[in-house]
Amino acid sequence: MACAVSHSPPPAAFASLGLSASSLKVLADVGYHQPTPIQARAIPPALEGKDLIGLAATGTGKTAAFLLPMVQRLEGQRGIVGLVLAPTRELALQISEHAVRFGRAHHLWVATLIGGVGMQPQVDALKRANLVIATPGRLIDHLNQGTATLDGVQVLVLDEADRMLDMGFKPQLTRILARVPKKRQTMLFSATMAGEVADFAKAHLHHPVRVEIARSGVTAEKATQCVYEVSQQEKTPLLLALLARGDESTLVFTRTRRRADKLMKALTREGHEVERIHADRSQAQRKHALDGFKSGRYRVLVATDIAARGIDVADIGHVVNYDLPHVAEDYVHRVGRTARASASGHASAFCAPDEAPLLRDIEKLLQAKVRREPVPRDDEVFVAMVAAERARQADPGPRQPGHGQSQRPPGHQPGRHARSHQKKHAPAQPPHEGGHGHGQGGDAPKGVVVFSSRPRRRR
Repeated sequence: MACAVSHSPPPAAFASLGLSASSLKVLADVGYHQPTPIQARAIPPALEGKDLIGLAATGTGKTAAFLLPMVQRLEGQRGIVGLVLAPTRELALQISEHAVRFGRAHHLWVATLIGGVGMQPQVDALKRANLVIATPGRLIDHLNQGTATLDGVQVLVLDEADRMLDMGFKPQLTRILARVPKKRQTMLFSATMAGEVADFAKAHLHHPVRVEIARSGVTAEKATQCVYEVSQQEKTPLLLALLARGDESTLVFTRTRRRADKLMKALTREGHEVERIHADRSQAQRKHALDGFKSGRYRVLVATDIAARGIDVADIGHVVNYDLPHVAEDYVHRVGRTARASASGHASAFCAPDEAPLLRDIEKLLQAKVRREPVPRDDEVFVAMVAAERARQADPGPRQPGHGQSQRPPGHQPGRHARSHQKKHAPAQPPHEGGHGHGQGGDAPKGVVVFSSRPRRRR
């Protein structure tokens, strides 16, 4: 992220929060002129060492709200004295960038522990680290190998705690918290405060100060929202029609990795510069996609919810919920990728008939009905894409080589399905010497299995 450089003194608002001269100088250097509401309210109690629960919509400056007091309080300490846990690699890397910037001013070294990359560079970084930014799974790996110790941690931060719990990290979090000192400062930051998060906070925080900037479940104020009620088959034509209307950067969320891959291929086929990010992509591929999206090389980024948190891109103009999320709170985080800070943006949601219950859950969380937008079924792009999709379904193309044939090496016994299902309408054939019958038409070549279309028997 490019930052404006200014050596003018910061506004009185930052100076009044109790930040040190070193902190104020780095804020001026990176161009932070006014504290956001969450920063203004969270920094003073955090500097006093109090446990804290911070609730604010995504994109409102939560990272600086916990890092600034954290690095100031830990200045001059040795060993690993600060730990920040985040749910995804992308969010951990985003936090790490800020931690390096703020920590340098206080002579603190940062180690970032994430999966998808080699362990040895992380082991080397841990030898001199004072602050550790980590995803729970990779931190557990280091604890199991004895390459990280947490008995000196004085400040612990749980960022996007609701997401970590949603992703099933509670067992890892419990193990990690058992390895840090009981006497510590703990800050929990989240955009939502569901029941499980509240229970977790009650169990692990001591008389926390609660700072809530926006009601839990509130999306970014400057993000306009609408819903298109469409069939599943109309989603891609609708997306292409919306993309044809402008040139703003667009982040598209799908429910599964397979749908993300399929949608990327469809958009690429129509001439769009697009990349994808999901859990099956390597860390290098995910970084390449994010960097390309930030730089403008890719106008469209297709993602699963792994990207709902941790994408720090200032000018995403349009967020598209191609599939509605199963967890209503994830809608808040998706929409939070646009209209960040003082910017404005737009969020569209595609709702198929089978997704209507998910939309009801979202509107219940928002305590508001999202505006319905008519589907542009007379749009030229929409009409052309619907016709093309119907043509592809009517004529899927020639049969691909090897279709219906086993890929097992010659001489290997056929699989269970091939052994128990004969070709439809074919009379049973006695097995030939050393093998199995292959039904009508005589013996198939050795190593080739002909699959039937008969329904599978109940077992």
